[in-house]
Amino acid sequence: MTTSGSEDGQGNKSSLATADELAVLERRIDGWLKAAQAANPLIAAVERSEDDAVRWFVRVFGEEKDVWTAWLTLGQRTLAFETYVLPAPERNQAQFYQHLLRRNHQLRGLAFEIGEEDAVFLAGSLPVSSVSEDAVDWILGSLWVAVELCFRPALRIGFISAPR
Repeated sequence: MTTSGSEDGQGNKSSLATADELAVLERRIDGWLKAAQAANPLIAAVERSEDDAVRWFVRVFGEEKDVWTAWLTLGQRTLAFETYVLPAPERNQAQFYQHLLRRNHQLRGLAFEIGEEDAVFLAGSLPVSSVSEDAVDWILGSLWVAVELCFRPALRIGFISAPR
């Protein structure tokens, strides 16, 4: 990695990876995700983006939320990851967002965010220098746990038709 650094959005210094380093890391992530899919029945599918972005879509089976997708995007400084959780709430907006903010306090390395059309996402990033097979496993496991713990309560708070 080069020594030129900047912050990764979470206050961590991250180095700018060269094109060759990114190509090697991209191949490694491909392999790690294929191995994870073969070993873990909760991973339904792993696909790659068809555009110019270096991005993977990992479809995951859950219990509280039946299926969700993790997006992993490799950049020159970070591996960003996110998943869509819920649309904007239909009711109890203050209580809904308060619930998610309180959950944010308990999360490490990822956070609830408001995205397009006020939808709720879970997102985070790691410096490319920290990306390893264990880190990819941590990303998928952390997203899975956070979705499982937060989805049903947030659904009950924010949506009229939510199961009780």
